[in-house]
Amino acid sequence: MSIANVEASAGAEKCGGCGRKGFCDGKGLATFKEGSWTSNPVAVQTLGICPTLAVTTRLENSLVMGVAMIFVCVGSSFMLSLLRNTTPRRIRLIASVAIIATFVILIDQFLKAFYWEMSRQLGPYVGLIITNCIVLGRAEAFAMQNKPQLAIVDALAAAIGFAGILAIVGFFRELLGEGTLLGFTVLDPQWYTKNLVMVLAPGAFVVMGFLIAFFNWLQQKNVEKV
Repeated sequence: MSIANVEASAGAEKCGGCGRKGFCDGKGLATFKEGSWTSNPVAVQTLGICPTLAVTTRLENSLVMGVAMIFVCVGSSFMLSLLRNTTPRRIRLIASVAIIATFVILIDQFLKAFYWEMSRQLGPYVGLIITNCIVLGRAEAFAMQNKPQLAIVDALAAAIGFAGILAIVGFFRELLGEGTLLGFTVLDPQWYTKNLVMVLAPGAFVVMGFLIAFFNWLQQKNVEKV
């Protein structure tokens, strides 16, 4: 065996079995960028709009919902990728939903046990992660076709992209609607009048409209550079 082959083998071992080209066979960074930014599930693909409109009245709600989404998306994609070669095609969808539901129940029961007030504020939207097209889409389109390492990266990217948009919308809705952030007063009520539109669903549509326009502008700029 030549010295070059020995070095290549050592590099692959250091990469944790992902390959010789780097992180997850050179696909890791590209996959993460694609899922979290280039094809952001909310701002670009306009998926997961219901929770974006419903739970973003406060930044705290948005952050907790984002964490729940990351937990469910990463956990379910990892498990489905591990089982991809042993799951019969005829029950694949049922298995996917069952695994996703298991992770949703875990995070839902955790919130009810330790953060009851937050669980009450989020209402049914944590449970509805089971039917969230982002989670099921990443499971079917990616996790069932790729190795666990890359499936985790893809799920984490999509979930972080979703959570990031939720946090931005929640930031502006709470700041402009209530004059607070995480419950702390930022805009003094002596000179700032609360904007009730931001507390209602139309406020989420307004913020989302600006975000989508911003993402479209950035992508157009990238196209022009190419």
